[in-house]
Amino acid sequence: MQPTEMKEGPTANVKGQPESKPLSVSIPDTLSMKTDKKKNPDIISSIRGNVVIRPYIDATRENMGLEKYNFAIYPGTSQEEQIAAIERNGVVRYITGLDEFAPEVQKLDPEKRESVIHNIRYVVSELEKQLATNEIKVEDPEFWSKVTLLKPNNHDFWQKITIKCSNEPLFLQPKTDPYDLIKMMAIEAGGFDLVAKSYEDAQTKSKPPKFFLDKEMYTVATRTEYKKLRNKAISILDSLYGKNPKKLLYIAKVLDINSTQYKNSTPQDVVYENLDTYIQGEGVENNKSRAAEAFIKTTELDMETLKLKALVKDASFYKFIITKADGMIYHTAKNAMMGRNVSDLVEFLKNPLHEDVLSALLNEVEKYWNQ
Repeated sequence: MQPTEMKEGPTANVKGQPESKPLSVSIPDTLSMKTDKKKNPDIISSIRGNVVIRPYIDATRENMGLEKYNFAIYPGTSQEEQIAAIERNGVVRYITGLDEFAPEVQKLDPEKRESVIHNIRYVVSELEKQLATNEIKVEDPEFWSKVTLLKPNNHDFWQKITIKCSNEPLFLQPKTDPYDLIKMMAIEAGGFDLVAKSYEDAQTKSKPPKFFLDKEMYTVATRTEYKKLRNKAISILDSLYGKNPKKLLYIAKVLDINSTQYKNSTPQDVVYENLDTYIQGEGVENNKSRAAEAFIKTTELDMETLKLKALVKDASFYKFIITKADGMIYHTAKNAMMGRNVSDLVEFLKNPLHEDVLSALLNEVEKYWNQ
């Protein structure tokens, strides 16, 4: 297969790949760790925790219904991708994470670039020694001219580097398996479209990947972010349920798209259940983290602001306030211009000079609230 100008990820079984040999060295994080090239590379911090390629499953995004069963792809199947390559002006470079001349490395500030280049050379020298019995000193001024196997344009070698993933976690051993180390470095450099370089990276992509690289010590905090927000939101919900049911009612009106369903007579358990559903990301906001954050932020509002927001929302539904051709919102009965948006209207109604409009709106809306 010849590389193209765009990243490529064909499915192919690779035969004849050399067997892995133990790599008994400490591996630095070449993309984030600053190192001192004068120090012995053996003291560079090693990888900690498990390194696993896991299926990326987002219950809020449609994936042919597979997300309902915690599958990224169909059961019993797998996807395999070859490392990506770029061709420019006839020059081919594979995206390996082990190329000190790559644009993303050259664009770094001088101090950071020197650190990253030193780490790249250190890993390449160890891999050359293990895979090609070719010993090269990191400080050698002719370092890359002496590299025989891991040059970024070595098509014969890099075309054999593939990743095959399924719904089962794929454990990598980058400390002991040189090919797993190569795959990990390539994933972190963006060399595989199939696998995101982290859970957080997978979350930010407009088109979610099927898999992500889970470096345990870095991923756990990201994966538990929503759980922490959810637990905090539920704790606040429980507290309001017992101590301030009126505030809970106004919060439900502000957050729920169907705010008019809530009356002063609505059972408190109904309000609680609906807000719990909202926090779980099953309401108008289907992103779980944003839903929990929105709930927490709304609970931090004072009672006056909450009531006025609820008042404005229901008044709009009942047409007691309307938007006219000039883009401004008016009180229908008094024809009083109130503002352009909810924030404007809340500030308008807080102003003592507009107490007559506030009283009129309350009389109109509270008739429905008291039903």
